[in-house]
Amino acid sequence: MFIVIYEFEIRPGTEPEFRQAWLEVTQAIYQHCGSFGSRLHTSEQANMLVGYAQWPSRAQWEKDHQLAEPPYQAARNTMRRCLIQSRVVHKLEVCDDYLQPGPALTR
Repeated sequence: MFIVIYEFEIRPGTEPEFRQAWLEVTQAIYQHCGSFGSRLHTSEQANMLVGYAQWPSRAQWEKDHQLAEPPYQAARNTMRRCLIQSRVVHKLEVCDDYLQPGPALTR
């Protein structure tokens, strides 16, 4: 599994708009590009969001995914309008995995 971590510095006051557009873009990438989905996180830094995306492989992530559907393009444009800057922080290969879908039950 391949993981990509992004930082999104957004313009003040645009978080709700950015988050909705991010969700629409992420859903399209999941449905059409072979990702495992993504999570978006708030951070301790104002106007900084962190995204965590999972892919089956680096090769799948690096493919040229051209999505021309108008709703996808509109959401991408909304994200761009909200951004001050974005960057890939880390590209990671999973070497060990013990992430669980929920907490262990205590007895």
